[in-house]
Amino acid sequence: MKIAIIQLNPLIGNFKRQFERIVKACERAKIQGCDLAVCPELALCGYPPRDLLDRKDFVDANRSCLEKLMHAVQGIGVVCGLVDTNPDETGNFLFNSAVLFENGRILHQVNKQLLPTYDVFDERRHFEPGRPSRPLAYKGLRLGLTICEDAWNDKDIFKRRRYALDPVTQLIGDGIDFLINISASPFHQGKRAFRDGMLAGLARKHKMTLVFVNQVGGNDHILFDGASAVFNARGEVVAQCRDFDEDEIVFDTASGMGDVHAVSQGDTQSVLQALIMGTRDYVTKCGYHQAVVGLSGGVDSALTIYIAVQALGSENVAAVFMPSRHTSRDNHEDTRLLAQNLGVAYNVIPIDSIYNDFVRLLLPAANPSEVSLTEQNIQARARGTLLMGISNRDGCLVLSTGNKSELAVGYCTLYGDMNGGLAVISDVYKTQVYEIGRLINSAGEVIPRRILEKAPSAELKPNQTDQDDLPPYEVVDGILKGYIEEGLSPDELIAGGRDRRSVEDVLSRVDKSEYKRQQAPPGLKVTSKAFGEGRRYPVAKRFRPV
Repeated sequence: MKIAIIQLNPLIGNFKRQFERIVKACERAKIQGCDLAVCPELALCGYPPRDLLDRKDFVDANRSCLEKLMHAVQGIGVVCGLVDTNPDETGNFLFNSAVLFENGRILHQVNKQLLPTYDVFDERRHFEPGRPSRPLAYKGLRLGLTICEDAWNDKDIFKRRRYALDPVTQLIGDGIDFLINISASPFHQGKRAFRDGMLAGLARKHKMTLVFVNQVGGNDHILFDGASAVFNARGEVVAQCRDFDEDEIVFDTASGMGDVHAVSQGDTQSVLQALIMGTRDYVTKCGYHQAVVGLSGGVDSALTIYIAVQALGSENVAAVFMPSRHTSRDNHEDTRLLAQNLGVAYNVIPIDSIYNDFVRLLLPAANPSEVSLTEQNIQARARGTLLMGISNRDGCLVLSTGNKSELAVGYCTLYGDMNGGLAVISDVYKTQVYEIGRLINSAGEVIPRRILEKAPSAELKPNQTDQDDLPPYEVVDGILKGYIEEGLSPDELIAGGRDRRSVEDVLSRVDKSEYKRQQAPPGLKVTSKAFGEGRRYPVAKRFRPV
């Protein structure tokens, strides 16, 4: 049997778009002699649809799309993910389902059994767990069909399993020749290596071929890397889709071989490609075509505008430099050179006159020789207001430029540098911002070298650097990763060799800044634990370890 793997980038709720792409992909698969085409989880509506699932018209449109697809695609079997209704009188109203149809008739349907509710997942909110499924005889082979999380519960892989059931083991016990897993498996650093190892281990353990078909693209803050693959009974990758892009490959069960396309190598390259894809999808799926970035002369805004240009094209990105009396001559030069290197429109709007008016009205007794925190924040808010005004005037999306380290410790200004429609690098630690910048420059200098070498500074008062107020970012980021992603307590961080004073300082800032983060724009998730939906902390709290 020849199997076409169709790696789709859906737009949530755009059934016409999904219908047309699946039909065209199936036609191409037929031309290549394929017997079966496999699409990702919830391919018709896109994942995650969230509370659109509460709307009957949305669910009905999803079913209507399936019926149209079954009529339009003839001469090839198709596995496709969709939403289906639960006919029982108890339980949630919907199933997360997959069907195999051919020539207008559904041959097989399964409903997802394991419904995740951790991190960014909340499937139990809408879906009812499906009952155990059975293998299907198709084209002389017995295939098992599973949906994403159904494959993530093997006792030899997970020391503590989230679920009592293991759908894969059950299907193996019923006897199958190969396993299909359709997924919408989100990206984060290190995820693909773990996922590929897990899937390879399942194939090897059960001595069978495993076909993994993943969604690709960005839907709001959640990114999907694709990287669909086929693993043979030895756990070897014998077919591979590209990552971070729509793709189609063919796998032949007779030869045990298929198309193998290149994927990103290493976390730094993967994160960069994820951010480019996520920015492109967020901007365009929200109906925008252009973006504006406020350049400061620092590495964060340099990386953000580079990503924007790769995502949208230089003709669709504008740079705005808003210097004050505290802005160094280096930053005047570096921002202009960066804009030239990227080929973007470059605008300079000095903010001193705006700042002076604010200070005169708000702080008439201010000492001109000292710059208070209020005066620093006025500068940031003047810049943020100008950017939002440009957004209103030109119909473009403001991309904010703060990194995860700053967002974690509150080193950012509400209604100032936090303004924007998308926080592109808000899940990228400061130290990794530099790593990505060096990767970008490895093929030739794009980001002026001085930007990557000088001490980071907000330049809101004379001779200011971030480390006047914070420990070095290497220290800050190590503490933050342990606390946010690994869930370590302050005592555990200190026992692991972290300086007590630094730990207490950094974590105090993290806890006090929750109110800021909950007012931040959406940020693209690239770590295992990002701020926002995947880390739901109260603002009003007072917890201290005993």
